Amino acid sequence: MLKLQGQLPIVHASTRAPYLVMVTKNAQLPTHLKQVRALLMLPGLDPTGFKTVLAKGKEQSVGSLGSDVFEVSDDYEYLDEGDILRVDPASGSMRCLYRRNSLHNTILLTERCNHCCLMCSQPPKQADDSWLMDEAMELIGLIPPETEALGFSGGEPTLYGDRFIELLQYTKTRLSTTAIDVLSNGRAFRDLAFAKQYAAVQHPDLLIGIPIYCDDPVRHDYVVQSRGAFDDTIQGILNLKAVEQRVEIRIVIHRQTIDRLVHTCEFLARNLLFVDHVALMGLEITGFTRPNLDLLWIDPYDYKDVLSEAMAVLNAYGMAASVYNHQLCTVNPDVRGNYRKSISDWKNEYLDECAACTERDECGGLFSSSKLYKHSAHIKAFS
Repeated sequence: MLKLQGQLPIVHASTRAPYLVMVTKNAQLPTHLKQVRALLMLPGLDPTGFKTVLAKGKEQSVGSLGSDVFEVSDDYEYLDEGDILRVDPASGSMRCLYRRNSLHNTILLTERCNHCCLMCSQPPKQADDSWLMDEAMELIGLIPPETEALGFSGGEPTLYGDRFIELLQYTKTRLSTTAIDVLSNGRAFRDLAFAKQYAAVQHPDLLIGIPIYCDDPVRHDYVVQSRGAFDDTIQGILNLKAVEQRVEIRIVIHRQTIDRLVHTCEFLARNLLFVDHVALMGLEITGFTRPNLDLLWIDPYDYKDVLSEAMAVLNAYGMAASVYNHQLCTVNPDVRGNYRKSISDWKNEYLDECAACTERDECGGLFSSSKLYKHSAHIKAFS
């Protein structure tokens, strides 16, 4: 697991307010670029003129008194040319917002949400955090145009209304060839006018992932802890498809959804056959999942036959479908054609027994939180 944020020892601070800065190893940049760069300090480099210096030791900060200088540990060895950081000289905190060599960059837009899902990995908060949207707009302006893919998540991003649409328009302008994935509960699109605003952006490669946890409205509303959510979500999906937008349905599998999983897939095939993709997803042991673990946990190995049956329904109807967040040794061979390595690289790990597995390169592994708290009791190496 990569450490994307933390507190760093402050060697010298010349500013107080947080800011975004791009990492470089090139000490020979022109002065105007040094003023917006963080030099990843290496022996023999002159840090003079850089806005920020990331040093392995205090001795490397000589001559850089005009810079904000932080000591970085081996936890941040992954930092490389073109990565983008948010640094706060007042507190010594640093957060990596974008890694140039990763395909799993997701921008958090808000922690506010109108759901309170039992297994939410980003527990909602009600405080005004619109500074995250301001930061996202600034970040988009720094991200290289050749970036292949980017995600927007929350909380619930659509709570911003017009500002969310503005972000999509700006992203289309700045990153015209970048594939964009948005995670949303879809309820805002029950308003057809808002769905039309979203469509009017005319982004060439935009996909919105919306959860439907059960075909039973009562069960779905219970999982998301919000009355009326199922009806709003279905109407939102219908409106999005009416204006020709790409939609992915996401189903997180756990004890509260497993007994209706096949029925839910049949519901999708009968009523939402026109969606662009369906993802059947394993549980991430983080956020609200931890205190609700007894309510949610079921070993993936114990539902592998149900997973096969559900996937067979989707395949029979010709729906594009995938299995996410599972280990190969916990699923039946008949779902291999739909199996995907999906866990973001910064939180992807394997067990010790996976080291000798002949299928490891094809296996998605585990969430780091699953390795720490709870995982299948049936994980074993293929030989």
